[in-house]
Amino acid sequence: MYTNRSFLFTSESVSEGHPDKVCDQISDTVLDAYLAVDKTARVACESLITTNHMTIAGEISSTKQISKADIEKMARAVVKKIGYNHEDVGFDADKAEVNVLLHTQSPDIAMGVTGDGLHKEEGAGDQGLMFGFAINETEELMPMPIYFSHIILKDLAEKRHNKTLKFLRPDAKSQVTVKYEKGKPVGIDTVVVSTQHTPEVSHKEISDSIIEGVIKKVLPAEFLKNTRYLINPTGQFIVGGPHGDCGLTGRKIIVDTYGGYARHGGGAFSGKDPSKVDRSAAYMMRYIAKNIVASGVATVCELQVAYAIGVAQPVSVLINTFGTGKVPDEKLEKIVAEKLDLSPRGIREQLSLRDVKYLPSASYGHFGRSEASFTWEKTDIKDIFK
Repeated sequence: MYTNRSFLFTSESVSEGHPDKVCDQISDTVLDAYLAVDKTARVACESLITTNHMTIAGEISSTKQISKADIEKMARAVVKKIGYNHEDVGFDADKAEVNVLLHTQSPDIAMGVTGDGLHKEEGAGDQGLMFGFAINETEELMPMPIYFSHIILKDLAEKRHNKTLKFLRPDAKSQVTVKYEKGKPVGIDTVVVSTQHTPEVSHKEISDSIIEGVIKKVLPAEFLKNTRYLINPTGQFIVGGPHGDCGLTGRKIIVDTYGGYARHGGGAFSGKDPSKVDRSAAYMMRYIAKNIVASGVATVCELQVAYAIGVAQPVSVLINTFGTGKVPDEKLEKIVAEKLDLSPRGIREQLSLRDVKYLPSASYGHFGRSEASFTWEKTDIKDIFK
């Protein structure tokens, strides 16, 4: 898509009440709880939810233990805050069955992370490849389709919580199709919003409220000329959330990153501590890509990095500015190699990842955010690329 041709590109987002996102939030809540009592804790927490049931499973290594009863309370509190707190939505935070199945991390994995393995260093928690991306389409240096998809749902959730739109229920999805001419965004072709709602409201009221009260308030007016709106296109969306669809941690990785506009390495983020390069290295690659674009050296930048389990330094690093760079990509790679430490320890320290609160990242995207917890969104190293 980094081309001079004209085209349409679509990205989607899902709300905090989407079943998969509920699971991401439960998993990151458990992660935050462990890092609060032990900054060196290693956490891989997965969640599953369905009608009035939650299962929380995975591996934990920590000097401090959190009881199953306390983890159950955390999960119920997350679900209740989202808005699943009464039986008529098919999922009640207080009455749902909760099954906690957490155990210690495999010693074979642990030795590669703690430095007790073959290479005698703090290595990557797994093999794998990760990508980072930035583009100057928005102030946040994010692709426009995914960024617009997120802000629609964030505003929708705010209006649900403050009861501006009383018919809204927690589960929702959005989709934005952006029109590009000669590779530049010039307008929004289509906006799709599907939101769970109370039974008595009419489709017209839902449609009018969302088009006029949400979409046209949060998206730039100059992009909304001749835009097509599809609001709850099936006609109704009463049954939703965990009652309508089973949820799992890590099943919305494209929503979490760049909406398909850039590549994804395959690993999910939520529920994983910084020793898992699936998460920490993806954050670092975004950090570097964003600083390169923020420096003005390129208008588009994608990085790929790859690791071997138990080995600290990456096995490869690739930078691609798709012909928009003012200097060769090889020179940028050399600067990264000389100035930045891409070992798990180096990434953790550069981005202060043991001090981050991860729960906010579990809904509305891990990138393009301005909150303090999103340390990888800072542009404090852009001068090394100028």
